[in-house]
Amino acid sequence: MTTANFLALVLDSTSFFLVLLLVALGLVIIFGLMNVINMAHGEFFLLGAYTAVAATRAGWPFWWSLLLAPLVLAAVGWIVEQTVVRFVYHRFIDSILATWGLSLMLKQLIVVIFGPTSQSVPDPLGVTVSVLGMAYPGYRLFVMGASVVLTALTFVLLYRTHVGLTIRGVIANRAMAASLGVNTRRLDVGTFMAGAALAGFAGAAMAPLMSVDPQMGAGFLIPSFLSILVGGASSFVGVVVGAALISGGSTGLAALRDPVFAQIVVFSLAIVIIRLFPSGLFGRRRP
Repeated sequence: MTTANFLALVLDSTSFFLVLLLVALGLVIIFGLMNVINMAHGEFFLLGAYTAVAATRAGWPFWWSLLLAPLVLAAVGWIVEQTVVRFVYHRFIDSILATWGLSLMLKQLIVVIFGPTSQSVPDPLGVTVSVLGMAYPGYRLFVMGASVVLTALTFVLLYRTHVGLTIRGVIANRAMAASLGVNTRRLDVGTFMAGAALAGFAGAAMAPLMSVDPQMGAGFLIPSFLSILVGGASSFVGVVVGAALISGGSTGLAALRDPVFAQIVVFSLAIVIIRLFPSGLFGRRRP
């Protein structure tokens, strides 16, 4: 492997890691606060990508879709929370079945509106940037930078603000927080909307970098779940480490061998880690 190929591999792995981290953060915030396994989270990512497709078809500049997708998915998140999720709080099996059924409905809705064939979104920048002497797509670097900013903002929100303190308090002891006057119902709705918005932005940002089709959501949902299980659902650092391990292993092994081999190895190692660390590498057992 040449130096240029190695550098490209590192950059591609980093971009996948950062976008995967956004999706995983939205997923883990919803799970941590509401004990809901959201199997439709991949379709939130998918809807974000198709929002970008619809915006570009309508003649809008692509950059507007990066603002529109989180707003659309926040609205979708509100509807889903009000009509489905609120009835399955703290009911693991019911939440899995309900959101899995919802994911099938959303996927078929996409097929009805856009058709089963893949769609594409043109590169909004169309330029390359020299990275250590190697030409690399400028838009991919933009996605990496935007993902870092959103991840940092999420961290600040959770650990440096009163809202974040309230969220962590509810996660630790919902009954106690409610007895102290915290409106847990409003917090649940807002958190679910925020998690959906993160997935929507990630989907829109990735639309110019990959083929947009009704099955693309699963390509991020499964690695997101693995990232959370490996790193630990109760730790921000754990989710970061889990996403880094899953994305780095998948991208690196796929480049060295092939994608199928990479999935087999990564899934096998994830199973071993989960067996040895049931709460994840950095997780704590939930009370």
